[in-house]
Amino acid sequence: MSIKNYRDATFDAMKEEMIRDGSVYAIAEDINGNGGTHGRYSGLGEAIGDPGRVIDAPISEAAIVGSAVGAAMSGLRPIVDLRFSNCIPCAMDEIVNQAAKSRYMFGGQAKVPMVIRAPDGILKMQGAHHTDCLEAWFTHVPGLQVVVPSTPAEGKGLLKTAIRNDNPVLFFEHKKLMSMTGEVPDEEYLIPFGKARIAREGSDLTVVVYGIMASRALEAAEQLAQEGISAEVIDLRTLSPWDKETVLTSVRKTGRVVVAHEAVRQSGFGAEISATIAEEAFDALKSPVVRIGAPFVPIPMAPNLEDLCRVLPENIYEGARAAMKR
Repeated sequence: MSIKNYRDATFDAMKEEMIRDGSVYAIAEDINGNGGTHGRYSGLGEAIGDPGRVIDAPISEAAIVGSAVGAAMSGLRPIVDLRFSNCIPCAMDEIVNQAAKSRYMFGGQAKVPMVIRAPDGILKMQGAHHTDCLEAWFTHVPGLQVVVPSTPAEGKGLLKTAIRNDNPVLFFEHKKLMSMTGEVPDEEYLIPFGKARIAREGSDLTVVVYGIMASRALEAAEQLAQEGISAEVIDLRTLSPWDKETVLTSVRKTGRVVVAHEAVRQSGFGAEISATIAEEAFDALKSPVVRIGAPFVPIPMAPNLEDLCRVLPENIYEGARAAMKR
């Protein structure tokens, strides 16, 4: 094991996959000048010994993603970085109508193996155009796979799996992850899609989260433990496919559930989780599912208002306490 930050762990994932497979390339705006978003591509071309596979693109998300779809259908494996998840709407046709549907519409004769990295979430005073969590949009589109890593180790293992996948993958990474450090295995490893991680075992309450919420849920679980409440924390890792079996097994054990994400609560992926629990494990519930998310507003620039949109450990803790009382 080595201690690495998220940025370096995912850099290693790209480097290893690009050395292993000459069809993998990376494309983004300013990817060579400043190393792209958060500098996470700095030195990548030199590290793989082939700078030509790290491509600077013009400021046109539609052109970047459209070219990647064509390249993927022709046998390459592009890694696209859109800098912020809010840039995705500029390429919605390319993602939703072309990347997602082509493999099905051509009867499997054409594959679209591409990864779209999309940093998201509230950092600090970045405003409404740079902070949205849009993962739920894409779980509604057949043909896309949606990944939301939570730690440096998870980021590396999931990114390697995404690069090898023959389907288009939306890879949502909370911006606060970039400086997060943690243990990362030194040996080769992949993390399968559709298999959740039980980050903490418990018996009184199930907390279902993904992405940056995993560390915040663990912090809330520690506080609950001091009050004699045993919380089981499930990190979904991927949302399409998502591991409903692990969630339902936990719910049947604990009988109480909190679902939390930083995306707005209305129509967030938590609604899908809650509905599935209600349909398939209703008899096991001792209290209604508690669903936590951001308020239904654009993220403000003003720090005092921005703070009201964050979903923090104390929000999860309060939700858990509410579930235990009902």
